[in-house]
Amino acid sequence: MKIAIVCYPTFGGSGVVATELGISLSKRGHEIHFVTYKQPVRLEYLSHNIRYHEVLVPEYPLFHYQPYELALSSKLVTVVKNYKIDVLHVHYAIPHAYAGFMAQQMLAEDGISLPMMTTLHGTDITLVGSHSFYKPAVNFSINRSDVVTSVSESLKKDTLAIFDIKKDIKVVPNFIDISNLSQSFDDCQRELFANEDEKVITHVSNLRQVKRIDHVIQIFHKIQSSIKSKLIIIGDGPEREMASNLASELSIRDRVMFLGKSNEVEKILCYSDLFLLPSEKESFGLAALEAMAHGVPVISSNAGGLSEVNIDGVSGYMSNVGDVENMALNGIKILFNENTLEQFKKGARSTAEKFDVKEIVSQYEDLYKQMI
Repeated sequence: MKIAIVCYPTFGGSGVVATELGISLSKRGHEIHFVTYKQPVRLEYLSHNIRYHEVLVPEYPLFHYQPYELALSSKLVTVVKNYKIDVLHVHYAIPHAYAGFMAQQMLAEDGISLPMMTTLHGTDITLVGSHSFYKPAVNFSINRSDVVTSVSESLKKDTLAIFDIKKDIKVVPNFIDISNLSQSFDDCQRELFANEDEKVITHVSNLRQVKRIDHVIQIFHKIQSSIKSKLIIIGDGPEREMASNLASELSIRDRVMFLGKSNEVEKILCYSDLFLLPSEKESFGLAALEAMAHGVPVISSNAGGLSEVNIDGVSGYMSNVGDVENMALNGIKILFNENTLEQFKKGARSTAEKFDVKEIVSQYEDLYKQMI
């Protein structure tokens, strides 16, 4: 099949999943065309089965905001015609589903039928999409999609509660390529971050308020009072300064490292002992899944789709949103005994294997075939 994929080319979860999906489909012999304004960050190579088409939005003084969705829909029409695309798969409803629908209408004028799948990822529904400015357009675009998928049962329920959806929403969870993970590094250099007798605790996110970064610091503060440990925070965002100040107030700033946007997440997860994700909202919890795939147990809230990823008592523990005390106690429970830690590491890995790319991509393939 020839499949066009539209996504945000950023570090965010939807862009990562869309890119990894395209790469996996290309390895199965499908021809993949990424259509977006910049080459996706996870798209490290192009091949005869993977192509990238840049969406250019010319500057024009009349427009205060440049009309990206207009440029995107026009680019889609060009790509579909030039490469005879079979299926369009848009990730993140805003503005991709709307632009996809407009492309469908333009193509129909020339007698070309282009089935479109829309995959919902989270804040495109629960935060941005539910805003009164966008809600009518998002509601329309979802209902006009040929197939709609969501990355978790939780997000499906949220979508049905927020919008007036008349279509069936199929749940196809996020995934990870287990076979592609490096389980060991010759140049691990763990000693740069922690002493041999210290545990490494990690958090990865875009450091927004919804991730409860203050709780990450507070949980670590309680854990390190019982267990010798260091906290590594990967990512950047508006809450970074607050978190750094809070660590200083709690006199643990020297035990917290902010690494910013790092390309070495896998290496750090490889020698991490615990992962913290106390989010207020999570449509799925891809960061938790990536940690688990590296054998890192997860201490998380039970928000949204996290309960579908992190299995309480197996791959880690879950607590109610905001229950810092319980999260810290659970973290100590895992780290206190080496046998217990090893048991949870194995549980995290085995749980992650259920979300292996081989199990998930075939579900998308089946849906594409049905659409065609």
